[in-house]
Amino acid sequence: MFGDFLYLLRRRGLKVSLTEWMALQEALDKGLQGASLTAFYYLCRALLVKSEADFDCFDRCFLEYFKDVKFEQEVSQELMDWLDRPDALLGRFDQQQAELNELLSETEIEEMFRERMNEQREQHNCGNYWVGTHGMSVFGNAGMSPNGIRVGGESMGRRAFRVAGERRFRDFRGDNTLDTRQFQVALRHLRQFSGLVDLPATEFDIDNTVRDTCRNGGTLEVRYKKPRQNTVKVLLLMDSGGSMEYYSTLCSALFQAVSRTRHFKDLKVYYFHNCVYSRLYTDPTLRPVNMVPTEWVLSNIPGDYKVIFVGDAQMAPHELSTAFNYWTADGKSRRRSGLEWLQLLRGRYAHAVWLNPGERPSWGEYWTRTYDAIGRLFPMYPLTMDGLEEGMKKLLSR
Repeated sequence: MFGDFLYLLRRRGLKVSLTEWMALQEALDKGLQGASLTAFYYLCRALLVKSEADFDCFDRCFLEYFKDVKFEQEVSQELMDWLDRPDALLGRFDQQQAELNELLSETEIEEMFRERMNEQREQHNCGNYWVGTHGMSVFGNAGMSPNGIRVGGESMGRRAFRVAGERRFRDFRGDNTLDTRQFQVALRHLRQFSGLVDLPATEFDIDNTVRDTCRNGGTLEVRYKKPRQNTVKVLLLMDSGGSMEYYSTLCSALFQAVSRTRHFKDLKVYYFHNCVYSRLYTDPTLRPVNMVPTEWVLSNIPGDYKVIFVGDAQMAPHELSTAFNYWTADGKSRRRSGLEWLQLLRGRYAHAVWLNPGERPSWGEYWTRTYDAIGRLFPMYPLTMDGLEEGMKKLLSR
């Protein structure tokens, strides 16, 4: 069964053995795939793919071979029509209901979802039980439940752990997001070695040892040289809280990779929320006790540092344009907008890039203003393997 699919996988470079293929045939014989194409996809991937690095290749083969197979959506069209309610009134969000929803496991929510679909006979909105919109139910869309299954609609709060009916196969190519190990590999590009450091000559110099030994007619002449060290100094500025909570795992991996990379001559890390203003923080909790004046950073951290911003560049436009009061070190009151603070940092540090874990907003011109304004000020790269490598090369360019 599906013999052509096996040959297609092999032609595309996947090393699928006959043993693995026969295991798939046995699983099909036992009905482990159910009646779902998506379940069949996961069954094939589990048995035939040996490494997650091959997931993308497998996905492309799967879509190529089964492109003409009709996809059966797990949610009825009638229910999808009920949920297409962008004009529905917002409901009252119950904090107690939110806390109860947060205690539910993903398995419990999946089971409850199947039960509700079998029970529901009419449209519901602004509630906390049925599949609907603008409520506290763990199913539906445009609601405020802390977790659940999104059914229809567009992603808003990014709280859903699954999207019902979504036929989305993962992509593990170099333009996808990273883990800690991949971050470390990409950060190796940010190296600028120099032997002109003020250290004693303690490193064994092979070339000069061989040359001088030959000149001495074979009498060993051991030579040493000064060790070469990475002279790059890094200032890492990370957005914390708000919309960045969605990328917390990814940003945590980046922070761990940067912290474990001991090749930098110096590393300084500060945090901000949405945009850099008069204060930076030494801790992602942004507590006032950990506050450092931005003017102090500009005055005390030299301009030869390589600056890496990490943030989604998504905030209300007024946060960039509106000037806010702050007190200088000499007790004077001044006003600067978020954009002016970013311009000061750009002028101070010639080598600076912005790494963005998200894509350019697609849900309205209003939310693209800050993204585009920051993109015009700093070279912006996606927080992916390819994007990070390009960003590191940009930091070292003249």
